[in-house]
Amino acid sequence: MDKKVLVIIPCYNEEDNIVNTVENLRAECPEVDFLVVNDCSTDSSAELLRRHHYPFLDLPVNLGIGGNVQCGYLYAVRNGYDVAVQMDGDGQHDPAYLMEIVQPVLDGECDMCIGSRFVKKEGFQTSFMRRVGIRFLSGLIFLLSGHRVLDVTSGFRATNARMTAYFARHYAIDYPEPEAALAAILAGFKVAEAPVIMRERQGGVSSIHSFKSVYYMIKVSLALIIDRLSIRKSKGGRA
Repeated sequence: MDKKVLVIIPCYNEEDNIVNTVENLRAECPEVDFLVVNDCSTDSSAELLRRHHYPFLDLPVNLGIGGNVQCGYLYAVRNGYDVAVQMDGDGQHDPAYLMEIVQPVLDGECDMCIGSRFVKKEGFQTSFMRRVGIRFLSGLIFLLSGHRVLDVTSGFRATNARMTAYFARHYAIDYPEPEAALAAILAGFKVAEAPVIMRERQGGVSSIHSFKSVYYMIKVSLALIIDRLSIRKSKGGRA
């Protein structure tokens, strides 16, 4: 591959998963670079990263997933990468599908390609409540932008240099996946999806489950609406 690809792996308290995640990536995609961004983990994640000599940023304070990933985008821009890929550190994203989202970006078909569970509906499909919430958010983004994104909460996504530079400057902090997708569309970037198969979290506990999913979706919905209204206002009332 003659293009430089960086895989950004956000990490917060992933001592049960981070080594397997990195080793699976190295085995499947030895030609790509990777960077783990440790978000001030309170477990042994940082020690594991040091012990295995993985390249990583060790953030001095917890920035949350949005600030964590944005640090990775800043690193990609400053080091001249052609493509940046976000891949979660919990083992849900299978690196065997990495080129499925990278290739459309390399071919110039889109500025950002999102790995979607719902294009072919194969593999782990998450809980019923979360699927309902994701479908609702997908419909909301369509109403706000006129563009359909099926898997709006997927954190498995690839961006070209122009999109990466945009996210390095402007990236949502609270609910980055759906907000970033909406922001990219409204800013005129082309967003596409590619079918991937995801796995269940390989270890540890997800921070979003059961009725917390409903609360999360309500807050994300409000954030998306506020984002859209803010952009409308910044354009002097023109959508």
